[in-house]
Amino acid sequence: MCKAIYGIVCTAILSLVIGFADNARAADDYTIDPMHSGIGFKISHIGLSWIQGRFNSFSGDFTLDPDNPANSSFSMSIKTDSIDTNNKGRDNHLRSPDFFNAKQFPVVSFKSTAIKPIDGGYEVTGDLTLHGVTKSISFALKGGAKAEFPKGKLRTGFTAEFPVKRDDFGVGKPGNGLGDEVFATVSFEGVKK
Repeated sequence: MCKAIYGIVCTAILSLVIGFADNARAADDYTIDPMHSGIGFKISHIGLSWIQGRFNSFSGDFTLDPDNPANSSFSMSIKTDSIDTNNKGRDNHLRSPDFFNAKQFPVVSFKSTAIKPIDGGYEVTGDLTLHGVTKSISFALKGGAKAEFPKGKLRTGFTAEFPVKRDDFGVGKPGNGLGDEVFATVSFEGVKK
């Protein structure tokens, strides 16, 4: 009788342990693949045209928990000196203290603080740190389809488009011919760790 009860108790404890282990594995960790990702932007020039550019050096990670999306997270770091608008003189000016001040502020970073599921993706809120200033921003992150590429490498991807006000972060002086809003596009693939 005691052995039977002991066996039942052990089985129950083992089931709980396995259950907790399964829950711990529910979240998937990904590393952003820079070869299949991009960070672009556009900004109005004197209301006549759009200057477009990108950042060539960035990295990031994210965690997806489909059972409890609030436990998901996204983070990314961008090297400001990797700015590229296809014009060397302009890029050097953008790296200078007049704009990004890349020597003093070498990284733009984002770290999520809240994730909420929406149709076709997530609503992401987080802290954007740019030019030494941190502000909370929110945006829709669309995507989440999965693919195996190459064989044995599970990956998923997302895209977001959102405005960032230069004045909020002190990037460049007002009235310099550039619009206050920079329209950012972030598209990335993550490879499951």
